[in-house]
Amino acid sequence: MAMTIVQMQRVLLLVMTLGLPPIALSYGLMPEVSLPLLYDIDASGVNTRHVFRAVAGLYLAMVALWFLGAQRPSLRLPALWSLFVFTLGIGLGRLVSLVADGWPHPLLAGYMVLEFALAAITWQLIQRNPSS
Repeated sequence: MAMTIVQMQRVLLLVMTLGLPPIALSYGLMPEVSLPLLYDIDASGVNTRHVFRAVAGLYLAMVALWFLGAQRPSLRLPALWSLFVFTLGIGLGRLVSLVADGWPHPLLAGYMVLEFALAAITWQLIQRNPSS
């Protein structure tokens, strides 16, 4: 049995609500421990920890919107648009860094590929939205 577009939209939003919190928490809970281990980033400075904790907060706020979008039809399309902008924006930022700075840690390069794929999938689900 094939899934409907609405079901696919909900699944994508729910997958993102499960997939992003571990990344957000790795940035925000103990960045001085996790960032050197994961990415070889020195997070001993207050400013570095501050920035990564702010990013973690942004990620978790987006997760909340995506969860609500999966549950409430009135928020589904705004949640999908925010997911599209989020994944495309981060992916493009990583691409700019790749060109300007060279190859990052392999995990970060993998994130970029995944972000572009998620942006493309989200775009397709927005375009096929039944209420459009």
